[in-house]
Amino acid sequence: MADRITVIGWDGTPLTEAAGAALAAATLVAGAPYQLGALPVPPAAERIALGNIQQAARTIAEHRGAAVVVAEGDPGFFGVVRALRRPEYGLELEVLPAVSSVAAAFARAGMPWEDAQVVSAHGGRLRRAANICRAHPKVAVLTAPGAGPGELALMLRGVHRTFVVCEALGTPDEDVTVLTSDRIADHTWRDPNVVLVIGGNSGAAPAGAADEAAGWLAGRPVGFPGAERGWALPGDAYAGARRTDEPGASVALPAHVRALVLARLGARPGDLVWSVGAGSGALAVEAARFGAAVVAVEASRSACARLAVNARRYGVEVETVHGRGPEVLGGLPEPDAAVVESGELDVVRAVLARRPERFVAVPRTFAEAEEIRRAITEAGYRADGALLQATPLRGADGGGLELGAGEPGALLLWGEQIV
Repeated sequence: MADRITVIGWDGTPLTEAAGAALAAATLVAGAPYQLGALPVPPAAERIALGNIQQAARTIAEHRGAAVVVAEGDPGFFGVVRALRRPEYGLELEVLPAVSSVAAAFARAGMPWEDAQVVSAHGGRLRRAANICRAHPKVAVLTAPGAGPGELALMLRGVHRTFVVCEALGTPDEDVTVLTSDRIADHTWRDPNVVLVIGGNSGAAPAGAADEAAGWLAGRPVGFPGAERGWALPGDAYAGARRTDEPGASVALPAHVRALVLARLGARPGDLVWSVGAGSGALAVEAARFGAAVVAVEASRSACARLAVNARRYGVEVETVHGRGPEVLGGLPEPDAAVVESGELDVVRAVLARRPERFVAVPRTFAEAEEIRRAITEAGYRADGALLQATPLRGADGGGLELGAGEPGALLLWGEQIV
């Protein structure tokens, strides 16, 4: 193994005394070609252009002498340090960081970033990075060749965002461009770049949430609960969830039913969840509070309006699509999980045809449940289900507890892809 391995973060500014001394003593230097050309690499030192990190790590492990790895910004933040520390290489590192490219990008934009989400599009994760941008109002995306600003904007087509594209940070060719997402595809962007994706309604966090998160919690979770803790909230926590005997009522699924649906969906950051027949959006909003991007499909315009109110109330972003049946699903981005809260068998089959990993349906009758179960299994999923019945407890006149009036039972069916 090399006698000493130093990882130097470089942001284009002059090297620190420690970094300069390490580089001057190096017998092997690994870095990007532009870094090897710009920095004072000793003439006798072996040079390695960092392309394949695994191959470079093996070469460094076999080297005898002082090795230096040059990386952009902070190499411990989505950088080479993680790869170099893999146990099979047996490397011990000294890390000398510079300002991270994300910190530099937000500085160029003049914005705070403790409330931002930071994601990497490397390694085929562009779609998941785009889903984070759908769900959160402030995201920094570390791009990669083939997963840059243009490709990200295409993933977000129809979702209005402002892009701050920071190209070649820390180099003489540095440039910062601010464009709306519909203009991004008109340009050719240089690597490396960092993209700040800004916008969406979820910036309006619920009362108390911003103050509670500010100043101490970096990367504020989507839908930070603020005044409302927990999930599977009572139906009256959502606008439009009124009693069934009220005219025009849009009734949310009961809290205990939503709890099981959410557990079966397994919504998480980076996922895209469809809620079809979403009503006033109680379930859609709660899925978004777990950090998932959510598209809610609803045929009633008044319900769509109430859904938007509920999303704003809880500080999350839910994309609402007005429409009914399979015809509106074709243009939606691919789901990771989907729930059909209300819809006929053709809707169920159309959703399953898009191959979400997890699927949930809420049938109204046993006959409908059997048809949906058959459709789930025919689509290649492992099917299961439950009849949920809950009886509330209430205080009796004598001070004890007694059973209240039981709520109608709810049928649930779910499916998971068979690997």
